[in-house]
Amino acid sequence: MLKDTDRIFTNLYNDESWKIDSAISRGDWKNTKEILSKGKEWIINEIKLSELRGRGGAGFPTGLKWSFAPKEIGSRPHYLIINGDESEPGTCKDRDIFKFEPQKLIEGCLISSYAVGAHTCYIYIRGEFFREGQKLQTAIEEAYEKNFLGQNACNSGWDLDIHIHYGAGAYICGEETALLESLEGKKGLPRIKPPFPALVGLYGCPTIVNNVETIAVVPTILRRGGKWFASLGKPKNTGTKIFCISGNVNNPCNVEEELGITLKELIEQHAGGVIGGWDNLQAVIPGGSSMPLLPKNICDTITMDFDSLIKEKSGLGTAGIVVINKDQDIIKCMARIAKFYKHESCGQCTPCREGSGWMWRMLERMAKGNASIKEIDLLSEVTKQIEGYTICAFGEGSSWPVQGLLRHFRKEIEKRNSSDPLIIKQNKNIPYLIDQHLLEEDNA
Repeated sequence: MLKDTDRIFTNLYNDESWKIDSAISRGDWKNTKEILSKGKEWIINEIKLSELRGRGGAGFPTGLKWSFAPKEIGSRPHYLIINGDESEPGTCKDRDIFKFEPQKLIEGCLISSYAVGAHTCYIYIRGEFFREGQKLQTAIEEAYEKNFLGQNACNSGWDLDIHIHYGAGAYICGEETALLESLEGKKGLPRIKPPFPALVGLYGCPTIVNNVETIAVVPTILRRGGKWFASLGKPKNTGTKIFCISGNVNNPCNVEEELGITLKELIEQHAGGVIGGWDNLQAVIPGGSSMPLLPKNICDTITMDFDSLIKEKSGLGTAGIVVINKDQDIIKCMARIAKFYKHESCGQCTPCREGSGWMWRMLERMAKGNASIKEIDLLSEVTKQIEGYTICAFGEGSSWPVQGLLRHFRKEIEKRNSSDPLIIKQNKNIPYLIDQHLLEEDNA
């Protein structure tokens, strides 16, 4: 378990005030001017040395992303965008940073903006986080009053202004290019890449987009050194992470721990265990609803880091851990998630727009026992016709949960549904699900 001395978010449970004076007493804004005086190259190299990977879901190396920004500022200004559109079901870490550790984020914005050459930073917040946004705005104003922001911020010679932008609660705006479109006042539709935002981003200018947690840990890394952060966790999976544990546990919580901690230890030690005991565990979604679930036998030993979860055909994602015990209907759970993705699809890409609806309707029927066993393979085929055929990763995010269900709980679906393909024709309410090869087999 993580030592208290290595903990970055020391006020995650609001034990002390979130106001700026209390934050300063905890070590925020300490030697910020000296850090900036070491130069952009030193900051980026130190972040590379720490092996910090993005905490928003994709896990892309942060220092490498920053290095993509043009070294010189030309006629086009540079921008830093903080992605606080925390829409992934099962995830609530960024919200608590806004509420209880806002100065870590604000200080991180100053240092990161300097590193990528940005004088303007936008924090894009999910619209439902209105009170959290109010707190963050107050924290920003406090930083301005102490000359930590604005002209000659921290007496460093660097100017930075931070603005908050509220989204309207669209899941797709968590995708960085859809976020940029929304920030420009347009409908949140993902852009085709390339060009990538680092070269052509907000208003066509070089833009770096990072998650809230990613930026909030930057000041501590630079104060304590990249090697310190790299010493935590596992190789290529370094540092600490806020894990959000919810679902069928006795004590749902957010907790900061080292990457590489076992899933069982997280649930048992921090979340009070599974309701009904560990043997009552059915499955766990390890990284927010878009990641494939894992059955109990894998959960017994799996470690929570990027690479270990990829090996099990899942992913760390946002580290939103959703625990599902045996009291739940696993097929209904996945049908509910599929309905969410059907509702949140922006509709720009046909495979996603049409396929997400197909997956939801088929899972609803499977949950009720109104499907044919042969439709299970059809459902699998639908997921593969979405995955990899859309502009953004939403297609994968909608199909992966279904693939996880089919991979690990196919027998449950087979037990509940008929082996008779005629059942499709007998249900008059679902003509769109009549599959041609089943009709041909019946007519043969």
